[in-house]
Amino acid sequence: MTNKEFTVASLFSGAGGLDLGFEWEGFNILWASDLNKDATDSYTRNFGRPAHQCDISDLSPADIPNADVIIGGPPCQSFSLVGQRKQDDPRGKLVFEFLRIVQEKQPRAFVMENVPGIAASTINGRRLPDVLVEKFSELGYFVEKFQLHALDYLVPQRRKRLVLVGCMTSRPVKPDGAEFAQECYQVSRDAFALGAKAALNDLGACVAKGMRATYKSVKPSTFARIMRRAGLDSVSLHECPRMSSTDMQIVQHIPPGGNYQDIPDSISTGRMMKFKETGGRTTTYGRLHPEQPSYTINTYFRRPNVGCNFHYAEPRLITPREAMRLQSMPDHWELVFSSQDARNALIGNAVPPLMGHAIAWSVGKSLAAPRQDNNQRMPLQLELLGSV
Repeated sequence: MTNKEFTVASLFSGAGGLDLGFEWEGFNILWASDLNKDATDSYTRNFGRPAHQCDISDLSPADIPNADVIIGGPPCQSFSLVGQRKQDDPRGKLVFEFLRIVQEKQPRAFVMENVPGIAASTINGRRLPDVLVEKFSELGYFVEKFQLHALDYLVPQRRKRLVLVGCMTSRPVKPDGAEFAQECYQVSRDAFALGAKAALNDLGACVAKGMRATYKSVKPSTFARIMRRAGLDSVSLHECPRMSSTDMQIVQHIPPGGNYQDIPDSISTGRMMKFKETGGRTTTYGRLHPEQPSYTINTYFRRPNVGCNFHYAEPRLITPREAMRLQSMPDHWELVFSSQDARNALIGNAVPPLMGHAIAWSVGKSLAAPRQDNNQRMPLQLELLGSV
């Protein structure tokens, strides 16, 4: 079979970053769902097909079409390294709802994506990823867990994700970044510029809210050319961010690649002085470096005190479109949102589509590989969830 013949059902689809990667690789996405209305509205607008707004806990096997691959990223907030891991957080249980759907539908392969912090969560004293690997293996899958770095897959961002991949017929293989870059984009990963300037420099001046911005008259980088659609001459969401007078003052003192340590004590807040005393928090009040990739784009990129969110050349925070670029979300991608925070959550929580493409590329190879012996037995239906 070719990838175009492989079908996909998507859970926790969000704005569709992982789905877009699978679509770029030629998979046929049959069905998608998410609980968040902004996510499903954005998905529908960009893919031209509906995404179902629903709670996965309410889904039965009949609600989801049979598909070769089930993909999804259960919400990661309860596992995030920047938040508290609460054992009773209901969002932490959603990984087992994903597990239930895989058990009930028994696709040929699955992909479950989450933050590395999930590894610190435990079930009866065992690390959650190890429990999940065991449970998926009991279903008859060859299962591997990979920690993937977005930089390895042409994304100009320091972002790590934990991915569980299972395949019924062969053992999954971690996507090789150099091979992916050459085979899928005909570029050398080692020669591929991943600095903030290469990612953002062709975007023109930021504009007022609701307006579209035009591209700058410069030669776009290889990355920018991947992001730009032929015939597109303007972009949305490249809107000048609002900044407080304090933020406008302090950014003048932070050089590219710098952070709160560069702000003079005379204008530093009490919080900044506390950081200076204790050290660490290198991204706080950080400014992008033109020749270096960004740090992780989170959902708070319109705030300077929660990440490296100042533009490398201009005295301002990055725009939503620039955050999308750093996430490798293409320029024609639009978002439907009810608030700025909702918009930023769609961006910051997304799987970078280029990383998603690499995952899909690797899954396609596993599905096409010769069948391997697998002596793991298939358990009785519902035995799995009863043992958790």
